[in-house]
Amino acid sequence: MRFVDSHCHLDRIDLEKEGMSFAAMMEKAKQNSVEHFLCVAISMDQFPEMVKKAQAYENVSFSCGVHPLHVDEDKQFTLDDLPKLASDDKVVAIGETGLDYYYSKDSIAAQQASFARHIEVGNELNKPIIVHTRDAREDTIAIMRENNAEKCRGVLHCFTESWEMAKQAMDQNFFISISGIVTFKNAVELQDVVRKMPLDRLLIETDSPYLAPVPFRGKQNQPAYVKHVAEFIAELKGVSLEKVAEQTTANFQDLFSHASV
Repeated sequence: MRFVDSHCHLDRIDLEKEGMSFAAMMEKAKQNSVEHFLCVAISMDQFPEMVKKAQAYENVSFSCGVHPLHVDEDKQFTLDDLPKLASDDKVVAIGETGLDYYYSKDSIAAQQASFARHIEVGNELNKPIIVHTRDAREDTIAIMRENNAEKCRGVLHCFTESWEMAKQAMDQNFFISISGIVTFKNAVELQDVVRKMPLDRLLIETDSPYLAPVPFRGKQNQPAYVKHVAEFIAELKGVSLEKVAEQTTANFQDLFSHASV
């Protein structure tokens, strides 16, 4: 049995707070059957340092892009540099990109333009996009449609939206990724979505260092805990943990075909 953490920010985990080294964190993940990691960029300025921190590990893949809450913050690089940076062999995805109207309504136009550009680069490089969406359901789906996101495919990560949005995304050949939020008692709507979701369209993630699942809620998250997300999904769907591990790993391999899993 093996798991893939399909979305984590290894460079943002406070290892000193955990009292462990990077190697120890990776070993703990291995002991919990986590065998591959997709380390996700939130800005292009931070991208080189992110890669440097984890590049020694063959089981770590990377994305390259600009989080919607960080648009217009990069000084060293611009979106014009995205195709070149994302052409690296270890970069298997574009993003994370998307729309966040919950935390930032001041940058909506810039977010939308950045999102469209990320999809364009995904299509150009034939690499899937990683989409962050919050309080922007209609615009997210609309921009995906308008820019032919079904061509490069992708994933709505850390999904907390409606079943209707999940269906619309799947209609565009997208996957849905579930984080530790699904284990929270108040995540009733999300749990219902997961029950309805076909297993062959699901991914699992930690979004480390954020959103640690029960029983670690409130603490710093890390890749080892993705197993707890899988266990909860297995219980919700009435299938074995082995089945969830097998299918979500296969789904990751299908979507992120450039990754060596």
